[in-house]
Amino acid sequence: MNRNYSRELEEILCKPDNKGKKLFLHSCCAPCSSYVLEYLRSFFSITVFYYNPNITEEPEYRHRVEEQKRLIHEFNRELGTAYPIQVIEGDYQRELFFERIKGLEECPEGGERCFVCYEMRLRETALRAKEYGADYFTTTLTISPLKNAAKINEIGERIAGETGVDFLPSDFKKKNGYKRSVELSKEYDLYRQDYCGCIYSRKQ
Repeated sequence: MNRNYSRELEEILCKPDNKGKKLFLHSCCAPCSSYVLEYLRSFFSITVFYYNPNITEEPEYRHRVEEQKRLIHEFNRELGTAYPIQVIEGDYQRELFFERIKGLEECPEGGERCFVCYEMRLRETALRAKEYGADYFTTTLTISPLKNAAKINEIGERIAGETGVDFLPSDFKKKNGYKRSVELSKEYDLYRQDYCGCIYSRKQ
């Protein structure tokens, strides 16, 4: 039976005792985070964790992380009743990424290499969330129509069981989430890359 992760998230957001709880949000890039932050910042106190060792070219990495910080700065200027958003940049570990995906270089995009990458980023997010005393962790990755939301949620829930930090289920592309992220990217003039980040994605 296919799960409706979007509905599961809505049910969690409806619980009044979750209001203002701490969410550690892994972000892959500013455009993907735009809708997610717009959607969740009235419910949670969010720390964006930018950890993407899969971005294997350093100038590209630096460009994306600066765009992420710029977007959060703009969002915090327009707070209204929303909670302020914090941002933490993780270590840039591209050599660790190459080590983890060794032997999977020729896998097709969206396959096993990507699953290893999801796990790498989600695990580091969960560990940091635990260190910072967050109530939940999740990722912006499910906003992409090209990402396997079921697999991302499966990995997140398994890591939650191992670390003791609750995973927030999601399928952010639902309810026009991806469409809204494109609109927000235009509104804030965000850099929208045309590949995931690794050299294998770029080749494909």
